[in-house]
Parts: sequence; structure tokens; C-alpha cells
Amino acid sequence: MPTFRNPVLPGCHPDPSVCRVGADYYLVTSSFAYYPGLPLFHSRDLVRWRQLGHVLNRPGQLPLHGLDVSDGVWAPTVRHHDGTFYVVSTVAVNRQGSRTFVVTADDPAGPWSDPVPLEAEGIDPSLFFDDDGRCWFTACRDALDGGGPGELWMRELDLDRLQLVGPTHVLWHGAVRGAWVEAPHLYKRDGVYHLIAAEGGTERNHSVTAARSRDVTGPYVTDPRSPLLTHRHRGSGEPIHNVGHVDLVDTPEGETWAVALGVRPVEGTHTLGREVFLVPVEWTAQGPVFAPETGGVRLTERLPLVPGHAPGDEPLAAGRVDFARQAPGLEWSSLRGPVTHLVRPTPDGLAIQATPEPLTSTGVPAFIARRQQHVRFHARTRLSFPATHPGQEAGLAVFQNQDQHATLALTVDETGTPQAVLTVREAGQSTRLAATPLPPGEALLAVEGDEAGYTFRARHSDTGDWTDLATVERPFFSTERAGGFVGVHLGLYATGAGRALVRWFDYQPG
Repeated sequence: MPTFRNPVLPGCHPDPSVCRVGADYYLVTSSFAYYPGLPLFHSRDLVRWRQLGHVLNRPGQLPLHGLDVSDGVWAPTVRHHDGTFYVVSTVAVNRQGSRTFVVTADDPAGPWSDPVPLEAEGIDPSLFFDDDGRCWFTACRDALDGGGPGELWMRELDLDRLQLVGPTHVLWHGAVRGAWVEAPHLYKRDGVYHLIAAEGGTERNHSVTAARSRDVTGPYVTDPRSPLLTHRHRGSGEPIHNVGHVDLVDTPEGETWAVALGVRPVEGTHTLGREVFLVPVEWTAQGPVFAPETGGVRLTERLPLVPGHAPGDEPLAAGRVDFARQAPGLEWSSLRGPVTHLVRPTPDGLAIQATPEPLTSTGVPAFIARRQQHVRFHARTRLSFPATHPGQEAGLAVFQNQDQHATLALTVDETGTPQAVLTVREAGQSTRLAATPLPPGEALLAVEGDEAGYTFRARHSDTGDWTDLATVERPFFSTERAGGFVGVHLGLYATGAGRALVRWFDYQPG
């Protein structure tokens, strides 16, 4: 039987949502404080995904300045109805929902409309289009009536005015006593409405639970089989943990599949963030059965029954980017806003204009980055940066968040001698780990990662051997140590003053 390899979107792609239009599938994920926001992908087989663009890609659509990396744009849902694509999502501030919005497009590749604010509390919004054409908006919030710590609620969405109308219906308080219920999605099967949700938090106790009703507005009765999908009862040797936050899609061939988030820890910690896994689903008289053969998410899974599918993985955004010939692709992001005025392609390479905004701030630094997608990898870059004092630096960053990252930078010491300096940042403190002198001119900077750690190297671009500066233990960059909801990004940056010129950047699986 032909198989594929999970995850189908490796690296930091949390909170997936999927819809189908004909033979085409579209998927969006959270983007937090990275810009552009809400990456959108297309597939014909649910396994191989190609990024089409971003839902939020214009300055001023949503203000993210001042936010922690794990705040920002959370948990979108994508749906299609009557020729229009809809995405609903929430901007979180201080880990709480601040504003909920809806955007629309005729073409998923864009352009998308400006966000339309919705009068909605909480987070994790979703849309359900019923057989009669009415659209129902669901979300989760703190419980108002003491039925539980959280509750799922519903209002109707007026599609002409893009406004919530009518009464609010409290649908469900979850299946697990004392757990906050979130990530609601509604589906209709054989006249029954199935409300699928997540409980237990997005870490080790994450799980998929469900309720059902004969009426869209309820009352909903807990599916007694809940949780329907979880890995929280599995041991530390399980390769996939934190499974939950699913969205279901039916194929033209009559199958149902779920996209789910999960993580791949190594000895209890993970650095890649929450990734997208594909799980088969069967419908029974009792409701959906996730992963019917095993009851869990597998690294190797059978292929969906898609005509013409050729086994094999979709090529990831790996390889060398020659910035003299091409601009950064869709896999590259900045923090909290556009940096096109600071990071510009030139005939000689990518020019990065240094600014006083450091990576440790919650502003918009001169920084672009791409996701780390493999535990074992190596990344290299060739650049020049004529610093004149120690406050000026440019180079390679391994970035978890503004308070947890490492930089390998070209700069100068107090005597003006060029050098490469490795610095780590944790809990508000920066520590210089190592430095090596380099001749003036272009240099090669590298980082190689594996199960043990991240090893940083530097050399003059034309002469000499690589110099190993230090190895930073892998858990340093993990979510378990740094907190938050994101995975590691590998990037290029410049701070202080001056201009860095980056010839190329190369990322390869190990």
C-alpha cells in the first residue's frame, strides 16, 4: 500500500484549517507575530502542499507592533461558500483574544479583503454553512454561567453585511471536567450536527473531543467516547505528542481526513513547533472515528485515495537562495510588519539596512527568517558587513522569540578588529559565548543542528578552515524552555548602523 510521511507541513505551522473546492484543497495556519500573516497552501492530494501566499500581506491590515512573538494572529478557519473564500481569525494580546475578524476573497491566492471586525469574544473562531445557506459563527470564550472554565458559543453571520446577528447560543462546556474547551468546528452528517473541539491545552494533555445535536443551535450532548484522539496517555518514546486542534475535510472519493497539529519531541523537548499531521477518519453511527486502524497519529500513513497521486514528498523550501538572482520566497517572514524598506534585493545580493531596533525588542527589526523544518539540518550564509564599532552587527540568527535566541554576528571589537561573535539571549540576559577574528571582507556563517544541539561555525569566505565557536544545547531553543507557541526560525538580521550584503542563504536537511 502506498504511504506518505507525516507531518505533511513540517516546522512551525500550528492550528491548521482546511477546506475543499472541487479537486482542490486549501489550508491556513496561525502566524502569531510573524508577517505576512496567515500562510495559505494549496494541494490536490492533501499530502503535498504548495504555498500560494498569505491572507494578510498588506501594511496596516492588522497592527502587531509591541506584541510578543506568540501573540498576534491565532487559529484561523478557512471555508468556501457560493464562490467566496472566507477566513476568520483572532488577534491575541497578552495571550487573550483582542479582536476577531473575517476576510474574504474570490481567489485564495488573493487579493484578500481588509479585515472586517466582528463583535466576538474569545479565540478560535470558525464558520459553518448549513444546508439552508445560513452561516453560523462559533468560537470559544471563558464560561459565563459556571458550566466550566470555557464554553463554545454561536451566533449567525450575516454574509451580506459581514456582521454577527441574532441571539448568542451557548453550545457546550466540553467533555473533560476542569479543562478549557477550544478550537470548535461544526460538521453535519446524516442530519446530525457534530461539534468537534480540543481540550486539555495545546501541550501534552491536548485532545480531540466531540458533542452532537439534531439542531444547529443545540442542545449538544457530549460524545461519550471523548477524547476521540489524543496521545496524552502515551509514553515518552512516542514520536508524536500534543495531538489536537483538528479540522475535517471530505474528498471527492468519499473519504474523510483530518488535519491536526502535533509536535515531534526529542527527549521531552521540541524545537520545530507545532506541525501539520494528516489523519484518516471514518464515520460510524456513533460519529467520527479518528485513525481507525491505530487510534493514533502515525509518522507513516496510507495515502488518500486520490486519482493520479504519485508517491513521494513535496519538495520543501530547501536549498540555496542566490539573492543576486532571486528575492526571498514565500517561506520568509519578518516580525510584526513589513521590512521591504530595510531588506531589499540588489544585483549583488540582499541588502539589509541595519537599524537601532534589536531582535530583543517587540518592534520591527531588520530581520527576515524561515522555519526550521528538520531536527537535523545545516544552514549557511555568505555576507559582508563593514562594522566600525561593537554596537554594529549583522549575521545569522536562530530565533525562538525575542527573549530566547542566538546570533552569530559579524562585528568589530573595541580596537576595530573584525570578528564573528556568538551570543545567546535568555530571560532578558545576553551572554557572549565565543568570538573569532576574521579578515575584513565577506565571511561564511553556519549553524548545524541535531538531536544534541546547534553548532555555530564561521570562516573567511575565501581562505582558511571553519572555526567552531560553540554548541548550544538543543533544549535551549525548545518551547518547553522558552515558553510560547512557536518553533525555531532561522534568519538574517542587522542592527546598529550600516548595511549588510548577503550573497546567498542555504538550508539543507541533515
